[in-house]
Amino acid sequence: MRLLVVSTPLGPLGSGRGGGVEITLNSLVAGLLERGHSITVLAAEGSTLAPKGQAAQLWMRSGRPQLSSQHADREADVLMPADGLLPQFWRVVLEQAGRGVFDAVVNLAYDWLPFWLTPTLDLPVFHLVSMGSVNAAMDAVIAEVASWDQRRLAFHSAIQAADFALTGPPVVVGNGFDLQAYGLCLDPEPLLGWVGRVAPEKGLEDAAAAASRLGRRLAVWGWVEDPAYAAAVEASVPVGTLDWRGFLPTDQLQQQLGRCQALLNTPKWNEAYGNVVVEALACGVPVVAYRRGGPSELVQHGSTGWLVEPDDAQALAEAVTRVDQIDRRRCRAWVEQEASRAVFAERLERWIAQGFQN
Repeated sequence: MRLLVVSTPLGPLGSGRGGGVEITLNSLVAGLLERGHSITVLAAEGSTLAPKGQAAQLWMRSGRPQLSSQHADREADVLMPADGLLPQFWRVVLEQAGRGVFDAVVNLAYDWLPFWLTPTLDLPVFHLVSMGSVNAAMDAVIAEVASWDQRRLAFHSAIQAADFALTGPPVVVGNGFDLQAYGLCLDPEPLLGWVGRVAPEKGLEDAAAAASRLGRRLAVWGWVEDPAYAAAVEASVPVGTLDWRGFLPTDQLQQQLGRCQALLNTPKWNEAYGNVVVEALACGVPVVAYRRGGPSELVQHGSTGWLVEPDDAQALAEAVTRVDQIDRRRCRAWVEQEASRAVFAERLERWIAQGFQN
């Protein structure tokens, strides 16, 4: 297939501003290239593709980043900057419709405009929905696409898909990772880890509180989206509890993350999947997570980590004391079976191919 993959309009690929969508895109591109498909990526100016995706064409456009639906009020109207990246991206898609250059578009952006355009375009558009329910307007437009042709929608987890009004069972594709980029570490340090955008919905304060209760150091990797929030979390625990390590590319992140005794995963909302959970498991790091959203489907309780009730920092701390019961080899084996890039690419290919059937 000849596919046009549309990236997030939140910022350039490689900046970290797109969060998990950047990981998804790089895995999707590399996996489908390996299966012989022709891939063009449409992304923000300044973007870079991961090395194994550089055989794809990269089309770039400039414009103001789109406001994230995640940070809008549930009943908020849809807002798009007139000079924004989002309309620039979809102007390109409109120009390509009918030219016969592409067989389909794969949209990774969680934005109203591409969903609304889908039934009107001659060029088939497939949406890998990247978040759960956060906004009424997004819920409505996703439901409209589902009612028109639900085959155009895929989800990262069943829990995520359950947020939306669908007409039938969802297509769940999970996500995929280049396991050659993650080394299995069997000799960890007495260090806890936390990975993600540093913003209130990610719940860093709970992980910090758990680490403080245990008198342990917590390494924090990720782009600081909300500096005031980051400062407040640091002020809430003893000096030295948090070890800020910034946003790192995968090769550097996995080297450091693998040294952790456990990863704490503390989202305050319904995560669609949980890329950082799988990245940790790929390094052999057990995960202690809230029983909420996608991570609750990924962590195998008692086998690859522990699930605790949401928003309970004391339960997090108690579960950390049991991570030595987890076989780190088993963590890696689960990822190899369920979340490799090859498995992900096969699921994507099957989803898109079925969407063409009458």
